Amino acid sequence: MPEQSLNGLLCRLVGELVQQGVPIKQASREFERQYVSAALEHSEGNLTRTADLLGVHRNTLRNKMTALGIRSDR
Repeated sequence: MPEQSLNGLLCRLVGELVQQGVPIKQASREFERQYVSAALEHSEGNLTRTADLLGVHRNTLRNKMTALGIRSDR
């Protein structure tokens, strides 16, 4: 996705969240939870591939999943 298109989508989403009064901490956590979940699904639950896709160490991914309440079936 071109950077300009991504920026436009994010700007619209952020605008809606601000209008609805969603606190930044809640918005950030939910975005991160959705992003990690989507990456896990894309990687068919493989934690090593998911970590590579996200650009983090596998242990960092596991810690992030625990903090966000995301369970892995593997």
